[in-house]
Amino acid sequence: MAEVLRNYQRIIVFTEGQANSGFAKTAISLLRYRQEHVTAVLDSSVAGKRCQEVFGAGGETPICGSLDEIPPADALFIGIAPAGGKLPIEWRPAIAGCLRRGIDIVSGLHEFVSEDPEFAELAQRHDVRIIDIRKNGHSRVAGGVAFRRSNLRIHTVGQDCSVGKMVSAIEIDRELKRRGHDSSFVATGQTGIMIDGAGIPVDAVVADFISGAIESQVVAEQHHDFVLIEGQGSLAHPSFSGVTLGLLHGCAPQGLVMCYAPARKAVLGLPHAQLVPLIRLVELYERIASVRAAAKVIGIAINSHGLSESEAAHECVRVSESLQLPACDVYRDGAGVLVDAVLSYRDEILQ
Repeated sequence: MAEVLRNYQRIIVFTEGQANSGFAKTAISLLRYRQEHVTAVLDSSVAGKRCQEVFGAGGETPICGSLDEIPPADALFIGIAPAGGKLPIEWRPAIAGCLRRGIDIVSGLHEFVSEDPEFAELAQRHDVRIIDIRKNGHSRVAGGVAFRRSNLRIHTVGQDCSVGKMVSAIEIDRELKRRGHDSSFVATGQTGIMIDGAGIPVDAVVADFISGAIESQVVAEQHHDFVLIEGQGSLAHPSFSGVTLGLLHGCAPQGLVMCYAPARKAVLGLPHAQLVPLIRLVELYERIASVRAAAKVIGIAINSHGLSESEAAHECVRVSESLQLPACDVYRDGAGVLVDAVLSYRDEILQ
C-alpha cells in the first residue's frame, strides 16, 4: 500500500458538505503536506472558492462542485473524519462516479468502502483500486523488545484529541531532516498514513495487538537516529484512552512532546467532561510510559487556534514558565524550539 499511496500524483480531496464542519482535518493536512499532488477539492457546498480561503491551506487549489468540473485525477481521497466513521448516503454518487471514471478511492473511514457490494463491483468492472486505510491484519502482541540504544524515539501525546499530535510529529521530523539529521516519521492514523504512505491505523487494530503493531513498526525504523511517533487520543480522554496507552507502551519512547489547545474549555465531543490540567498529565504520561522504559516530557506543542498572535505568544511564555519546559506553536513558529529540545535530550541520555 505504501508505494501506491506515495505514487498518487493527481489527487482529488473529497469533503462534500463538511468543509466547515470541523471534520475536515484530513483534507486540511493533505492540502498542507501534499499540496503539490492535490489538483482540486470536491465539495458542492463551497464550490468556486479557493482552498486557502476555506481551509486555511492549499493556496489557489480550486474547489469543484461536481465530477464534471474536476481535473484529471488518479485517486479520490476522502478528506473527512465524520463521527463514527460511517459513509454518509449522500456521498455514494460521487464515489460511484469516480469508480466509473477509472479513479481510485482512498478512504480512512471505519466503514470499509471496498466491502460495499456496489462499489466492489464497480471497482472490478473498471479495474480500479479501493484502498481502505483502516483495513489491516495486525495480529502480533508486543514482545518488549530492546531497541537500538542510539535510536531516540519521540512520541507526541496530548491533553485531548485533535490538538496537533500528528502535525507536531511531522514538523519535528521535517526540521530534523532540514538540519541534516537522520529522522523518520511513523504515522498511526488515517491522515498521517495518507500523507506519508505508510503506518499503523491503531484505532482499527484489535486491542490486544495495538502495542505489538506499533512496536513492529518502530523496530523497522530503528536504524534511523530519530523516530517521531504520531500520538492518538489522550490518557485522560474517556473514550479513546485505550489506544493512547497501547501506543505509549508499544513504542517505548524516551522523549514525549505534550500537545494541547489552550482555547479549548472541555474534552472534544464531551462538553460535560473537564480537561485534566497539563501538570497532572505530564506526571501521568511520564509514570505510565516509564513502566516499560524511562521517559520524560521534553517539550510542549501549543495549538493556538482561536488565539491572536499576541495571545499565542503570551501562552507560550506562560506554559513554558509554568512547566519549566520549552514550548512553541509549530504552525506559527515552526518546530525549531522543540527540535533544539530533542537534540539536547539526545546528548543528555547518550552521554
